[in-house]
Amino acid sequence: MADLFDTGDAVPEPQVQAHRPLADRLRPKSLGEVIGQEQVLGPEAPLGVMLAAGSLGSLIFWGPPGVGKTTIARLLADETDLHFIQISAIFSGVADLKKVFQEARHRHQNGQGTLLFVDEIHRFNKAQQDGFLPFMEDGTILLVGATTENPSFELNAALLSRSQVLVLTRLALSDLERLAQRAEREMGRALPLDGLAREALLEMADGDGRALLNLIEQIAAWKITSKLGAEGLASRLMRRAAKYDKSGDEHYNLISALHKSVRGSDPDAALYWLARMLTGGEDPRYLARRITRMAVEDIGLADTHAHRVCLDAWETYERLGSPEGELALGQAVTYLALAPKSNAGYAAFKAAMREAKKTGSEPPPKHILNAPTKLMKEQGYGAGYAYDHDAEDGFSGQNYFPETMKRPVLYQPVERGFERELKKRLDYFTKLRLKRE
Repeated sequence: MADLFDTGDAVPEPQVQAHRPLADRLRPKSLGEVIGQEQVLGPEAPLGVMLAAGSLGSLIFWGPPGVGKTTIARLLADETDLHFIQISAIFSGVADLKKVFQEARHRHQNGQGTLLFVDEIHRFNKAQQDGFLPFMEDGTILLVGATTENPSFELNAALLSRSQVLVLTRLALSDLERLAQRAEREMGRALPLDGLAREALLEMADGDGRALLNLIEQIAAWKITSKLGAEGLASRLMRRAAKYDKSGDEHYNLISALHKSVRGSDPDAALYWLARMLTGGEDPRYLARRITRMAVEDIGLADTHAHRVCLDAWETYERLGSPEGELALGQAVTYLALAPKSNAGYAAFKAAMREAKKTGSEPPPKHILNAPTKLMKEQGYGAGYAYDHDAEDGFSGQNYFPETMKRPVLYQPVERGFERELKKRLDYFTKLRLKRE
């Protein structure tokens, strides 16, 4: 019987290979293998030009999840012979940053640079972001930050001034198809999907390459002998939830798209963006408020009924709730998109606000002031006031602006909708005013 404590040569135990996720196995080995992002990686694109010149500066990658931010950062370190360090702003604190900076400084003193990749860099507060600056300036680190939020709002101006922001975009369907083919080669077999099911799979990924590979890995584990159609795939896989942050950049992007579609008289596009926001979980009351604003701002007096339509839709939603009440919002959006457009009232109000701020405390002309006391009458209050109902055509043509103020032209109606009629009335009173003067 062999000695249990035998120190002689022993036959090594067979190593069990740990499972590696498909996304990890397919991680590109060079920048040339990265799928998509030509606007960043192409020969004439920012990174292509930097690498060709041998001069890589600090960068901020701004883009949605699953488009290659981490991968590109890692490959940049390989391309430039920099030591790669990755941290996440979610899990790192001041002590972690100090350790990273100390180690990077030690490497720098020994002649090696450090590429510090900071995922979710916008999660660091302003003071923590300032902490990167001296190490960026003296060359201790080359910073590559990644964020899904708009850097203009989330990152310090000082940090932005020392970095170049590169926008990474969601992968196109053609990019996702190339990624799927690469996954099939890695697995050594084709996906058991027909053409329509394959298209549905790519759409489920919603531009996220990592999400697509996770879906493919799920499908590859199924024990099926025939190809699935789109319905069969949908019954086995849940569609990936659309990316929507009710307080973030996506919120403002989509409400902007809705507003501009209404302003552009495109009911189909307006309904689409309304639906995108509702399916993303937006509060319908917020949408009711914004839709009413559109009626006031972009339609105004060109269609005096538009405002009422929005308020009725808002009230209908309050009475019915979701999802039935959302139909009323959709109908209001359709009405607004097809209504005649005018921002003349909106522009006139803004111009009036500017005039009010500019003229300060200028009093009204005395002839339109009330004179309830003897002293006020002696001061000339109300003297010379012309009662419009007694005037010819019911219009006196008097001046109602401060006496020291030149009469401005604020409201300029357009030749559309009901404002066409208002323009006729305005022109009529303008002629009468010139006649009376």
